Amino acid sequence: MTRKIKANLTEGNITKLLIRLTLPMMAGMISMIIFNLVDTFYIGQLGKNELAAMSFTFPVVMIVQSIALGLGMGTSSVVSRAIGKGDSSKVRRLSTDALFLAAIIVAVAAITGELTIEPLFTLMGADSVTLPLIKEYMRIWYIGVIFVVFPMVGNNIIRATGDMKTPALLMAFAAIANMILDPFLIFGIGPFPAMGLAGGALATVIGRAFTLIFSLTILIKRELISIKKISLGELFISWKQILFIGIPAALTNIITPLTMGVITRMVSSFGTAAVAGFGVATRLEMIVLMIVHSLASVMVPFTGQNWGKGNIARVSEAVIKGFKFSLIWSVIAFGGFMFTGSFMAGLFNKDPVVITTVVSYLRIIALTYGFQGMLLLASSVLNAMGKPFHAILLSLFRLLGLYIPLALLGSNIFGLSGIFAGGAIANFLTGILAAVVIIKMIGKSLKQETIDLQ
Repeated sequence: MTRKIKANLTEGNITKLLIRLTLPMMAGMISMIIFNLVDTFYIGQLGKNELAAMSFTFPVVMIVQSIALGLGMGTSSVVSRAIGKGDSSKVRRLSTDALFLAAIIVAVAAITGELTIEPLFTLMGADSVTLPLIKEYMRIWYIGVIFVVFPMVGNNIIRATGDMKTPALLMAFAAIANMILDPFLIFGIGPFPAMGLAGGALATVIGRAFTLIFSLTILIKRELISIKKISLGELFISWKQILFIGIPAALTNIITPLTMGVITRMVSSFGTAAVAGFGVATRLEMIVLMIVHSLASVMVPFTGQNWGKGNIARVSEAVIKGFKFSLIWSVIAFGGFMFTGSFMAGLFNKDPVVITTVVSYLRIIALTYGFQGMLLLASSVLNAMGKPFHAILLSLFRLLGLYIPLALLGSNIFGLSGIFAGGAIANFLTGILAAVVIIKMIGKSLKQETIDLQ
């Protein structure tokens, strides 16, 4: 007998529910951040050239991950709204078709990536020293891109049901596997050959492979996917619904690493050590923003289920609580970086320029993380509401309209610190705008709901 998929986020105390959902999500994200930090730590021991090479790969890796995240968010949005409406059959159809779509994306990403390694990274500023190292890493990483895309889609399907714990456990398992394999494959401990950067890539691929196997097993066991034969017409209908959210969401996510690629190119004019420091700083930034990213991820199924059921006031209350938390958290994070920035930078590399770059970045931009968090939360809610184009316009304004122009201007006037100041200003202005947009849209929906009831 086919089980009924129930909405479980439409009742109960909002604060307690968001905390209960965010904590396991945050644990999973911590695992992924540790995943990246461990890679960065071990690669940093190889030397600043290897560390710089890995910093160059970061925006490109993020682009592929952003495509997967966009597809996952599109899936989570439509699936969670179907759950809110009580349509279990549609839930299974959308989930299954999303995985078929992921298979196509994997093939395109792997082939395109492999063919564009040299021209792309040369354009980003890689030189004759770092480019061969980049090739070592990316050729293995592209082979394993299936283990990046599929688990993200699968985990988002699971999250759409309100289950945050299972995806978190899968992410943690992948991180632990990576942590164990990294030193063996990078440095050649025991019977393993010393593979350097290539070893780091292989450890990443193997770690993520576990999440693919386990997530598919869970989806099948919980009857969240269907293997019934369907027509191409039905498949395209599902893809249209998913991609209506997924494409703008993916573009929103892609804009960030593309911008980071441009910013990395600007930073590269100040030397390899500055690029290495910038790479370390952005990874430390991930630690601070992970809790807001976790809350933003939770807001997709929460908003989807409540929006599908017509609980608009409940969504409004959750948004306001999220904004307040984001602002408070950024103040705490700024204070922490003021005292520990130099120490944390030194854990990755002892080069004085690397450390100075990390400290400069964190002290300039950290206080505006709260406003960046407001943008993240607003974007997630807009996507879950089925308003993805508003979300992408906000991101375009922040990154292309403000960050890059201001960073370019700041670089010419103040040097490296001017680049970072451009990011801080962009965060502040866009966070305010995002709050105004989302509050206005929810208010309009509440007003319409009141009129309909009358």
